[in-house]
Amino acid sequence: MEIRVTATPDAKPRGTRLPRLARRRQLLSAAQEVFVENGYHAAAMDEIADRAGVSKPVLYQHFPGKLELYLALLDLHVDDMVNRCREALASTHENKLRVQATFSAFFDFVSRQGEAFRLVFESDLRNVAPVRQRVERSLQECAEMVSVLIQEDTGCTSDEAHLLGVGLVGMAEVSARYWVTKHGSIPKDAAEQLMARLAWRGISGFPRTA
Repeated sequence: MEIRVTATPDAKPRGTRLPRLARRRQLLSAAQEVFVENGYHAAAMDEIADRAGVSKPVLYQHFPGKLELYLALLDLHVDDMVNRCREALASTHENKLRVQATFSAFFDFVSRQGEAFRLVFESDLRNVAPVRQRVERSLQECAEMVSVLIQEDTGCTSDEAHLLGVGLVGMAEVSARYWVTKHGSIPKDAAEQLMARLAWRGISGFPRTA
């Protein structure tokens, strides 16, 4: 699922009327640019309004404050990450390919245009409760989806399967984030396959029950 909150170099002139949803997308696009460039604390609502080509009152009509604007943007991106993981797991019934698809989902997420992953994983609000809860919940949802499949296929208990799911999702997240900080020194496809092969060699060692 692609979330289309992308940079728009030509802001709408002030006074241009847009449908409410279109205006909201425009404001979120401008906010993403400013938050990624400056971080939450240094970002100003004035700058976001200017980037979107609207007045501050128009911005506040849609979002009552900077935190509400940030959380709305964060919700879009964590939902996107969870959906990518869900689609990867549903894309095949072969477990080796599921592992590969899941790693691809995380690498795709961090390599998206606009660096949305920074809002999720590198926010200067990471320790603020509403932000932390959203990020942790999204990773837990991904881990739970993985753990359900592990438990179905192995003799692992629910707790064991969930721990394995957390481990696999954590490996995908951390390796993808590390890869992107190295500016693709390893080609994306090669990096995905390298990490998926490592994960598969571990998880495939658990005997299947059927």
